[in-house]
This record gives sequence, structure tokens and C-alpha cells, in this order.
Amino acid sequence: MAALAPTRSAASRVLAATCISYTVVLLDASIVNVALGEISRTLRSNIAGLQWVVNAYTLTFASLLMTGGTLGDRLGARNVYLTGLSVFVLGSVLCGFAPDLTTLTLARALQGVGSAMLVPCSLALINDAYPLPARRAAAVSLWMGCGGVAMASGPLIGGLLIHLLGWRSIFFVNVPIGLAGIWLAQAVERTTSPGTRHVDLPGQLAGIVALGTVIGVLIEGHRLGWQSAPIVAGIAISGVAWLAFFVIETRTRHPMLPMQFFRNALFSASTLVSLVSAFVFYGMLFTFSLFYQQARGYSALDTGLAFLPMTGMVALGGLLSSRVVKRLGTRESMCIAFALYALGALGMSLANAASPYWVAVVPMLAIGMASGFISPAATSPALGTVDKNRAGIAAAVLNSARQSGSALGVAIFGTFISTAHVFQQAMNVILGIVVTLSTIAACVWWVASRPVDAEPCRLS
Repeated sequence: MAALAPTRSAASRVLAATCISYTVVLLDASIVNVALGEISRTLRSNIAGLQWVVNAYTLTFASLLMTGGTLGDRLGARNVYLTGLSVFVLGSVLCGFAPDLTTLTLARALQGVGSAMLVPCSLALINDAYPLPARRAAAVSLWMGCGGVAMASGPLIGGLLIHLLGWRSIFFVNVPIGLAGIWLAQAVERTTSPGTRHVDLPGQLAGIVALGTVIGVLIEGHRLGWQSAPIVAGIAISGVAWLAFFVIETRTRHPMLPMQFFRNALFSASTLVSLVSAFVFYGMLFTFSLFYQQARGYSALDTGLAFLPMTGMVALGGLLSSRVVKRLGTRESMCIAFALYALGALGMSLANAASPYWVAVVPMLAIGMASGFISPAATSPALGTVDKNRAGIAAAVLNSARQSGSALGVAIFGTFISTAHVFQQAMNVILGIVVTLSTIAACVWWVASRPVDAEPCRLS
């Protein structure tokens, strides 16, 4: 039985705690990129090792996100949130003390596990703390705004910390922030009783194996050889795991990923464009980090400053998204956003190790604006296609698509960088892929977002 609505003070503590946790989660998604050069030098890592440092976090985050929401419903959002934030803080401590690349990668994976638990439960806590729709909308906007600020400031904060205290400080900074979030959340009373939602363990395991082996093959294929036994076995295991995943999710009574959602063209398109946008943005963030630190010889601080205009546009794009959609419509504005991705990639093809900074920064502005705009613009139409009681799992599907896209982007773009003899050649291939994928995504959205296709699924 649900408890009474919390007082204004208790609701404020919930909002403060969830904003703090969401800030460190998104901060960690972007801050590590400016540390790649220092990590490579200190731990003697190659490109594949750096890919694992970035992807260990996003891979576990993506794989466990929907299960994290289910656990919150089953065990209580407050309990799972506190556990998740504690796990994240522990992972951050281990990252900071990591003596080698393997330990750092495993600790990053632990951070991802914690993030997958606390992010969906953060929204559940906000939903309970703010029963009135208007106040809830304002609280969610503030929560998302804190994430946008963290994303935008991550590279600069990371550059400053590395410049002053070394690369390990980017992980230690999470500890006091996370502990503050734990302290705030512990004082919050339980507002809902644990539920009875089932954990889709077979589907979860199949999904982890499927996505994990794909990422592993892409990262290690160049080093081990594409025809080597481990890579061939990885490809076979991935194929079987993906098939098993779809069979399980289609036939199980309580699927982690409800396949009925994808009967609606608009929901499918929203999921696709969310994945493509994250693939493009985080793949290019990884590429540009190496471009500035390896090709141009920038320090971590200089790299953070170089990223500031782009990440600032990410925040601005998110803030302007709803206004632009109201003025132009989702169909037209989304296609314009992907056009900005393509134009930004074409502009970046003119930048090289010797070109002036402004040659790169101008197209990076377009890339940042597109990324910030697409995420909220794709979420609202997708949630409108399902019943309100399924909105939570629908949002988790979209977030999982974004995290999966991020991991794939880093893996695939990093592979091109590893195999190229000249960095600029790899970057030109990557930018060509961005133009192609952006064009395809825009076309898919244009077709799928026709009003006739935008009827709700009304799933029970």
C-alpha cells in the first residue's frame, strides 16, 4: 500500500539526491575522454585498451538498465537507488587506485552496474515525491538539466582536475558527491511498497552476452586477427546469443524488452534514432579526444577547453528542443538535427593536425547542437505510443538504445583508428560513416513519423 505523499522538505531531499547522482553518472560518461592520453601513458595502453576503459562503463550500463528498473519496482526504488549509488562510489574508488589497465576496466564496469541501478530508480523516486503533474514535470526538468550541465562541463572539469591533480582525480571526485547523495537519500522515507515485477534473468543474460561479445569482437578483432579462433568464436557466440535473446523476449511472459512496442513504427524509429545519435556523438567524442591529444598534441586541459563549445551546445540543444519541436514539428526538426550531424562531419573533414582551431570548432558546434536536441525530441513521441503504465519500461528501452549506441560507436570508430596507418585517414572514414548514418536516420524518421503511424500501442 502506498504511503502518503511526502512533505515538501522530503521531496526536496529526493530531488537533491537524484540530481546529485545523475550528475556524477553523466559526468563520468564524458569526463574520462579527456584523460585517455594520460591513462595511455601511465598504464601503457593501446587504442584497444582505451576502448575498454570507455566501453566497460557504457556496456554494463546499457545491458543492466532495464533490469535496474525492474529491481526498483520489485525491491523498492529507494533500496535499489542507495545500493546502486554505493556500488558506483565503490567503483570510483577502485578506478582511482587502479594499478593497471585490467583493474581500471573492471572498476569502470562496476561503475556501470551502479549507474544502471540508480538512474531508473531516480525517476521512480521523483515520481513518488511529486504526485502533482506540474511539480513532477518541473522536478524532472531540473533533473535532466543537471545531467545536461554535467555532460557539458565534464571535459572541462576533467581537464582541470587532470592538470592540477592527475588523471586519478577524475574518479576520486565522484566519492564526496556520491556520499552526499547517499546521505540525502537515506533520510527519505519509503513512499511505495516493493512490487512484484519479475526479473527476466534468461533475457538479461542473453542480452549481456550478445552485446558484450559484439563489443569484444570489434575491439579485439584487429589485435587478435579477424580470422583467429577467439574472434571467430566470439562472432558465433554473439549470433547465437542475439537469436536466443529475441526468442526469449518474444515468448517469455514477463520480457525485459517488450517486443510489442516495436509494432509501432514511431516507437521503432525513436529507438533507432536514439541509438544512431549516441553512436555518432560518443563515437566522435572518442575520436576527437584522440585527435586533439595524439594528432594535435593537446594536454588534457587544452582538450577539455577545445570540447567546451561542443558540449555547451549539447546543453543548449536540450534546452531548445521542446521550443523548436513546437514551432517546426517533430518530423521536420528531427531531420534538421541529423542534417546538422552530417554537415558537422563534413566540416570536420577539413580539420587536420595543422589547421587552425576554428576549422574544427565550427562543425563541432553543429554536432553538439544535434546531439542535445535529438535525445529529448525522440523520447516524447516514443512515450506517447504506449500506455502510461508502460512509460517507465519504454523510457528504459530508449536509454538502453542510447547506451548501446555509445558503446558501439566507441568500439567501431576505435577499430578504424587502430587499423589505420595515418590518423587522418581513419578520421575521414569515420566522418563518412557519420554522414551516411545521419542521412539514413533522417529518412527513416521522415517515413515513420507520419501522423498515420503515430497511434498509441495501448499495451497492458
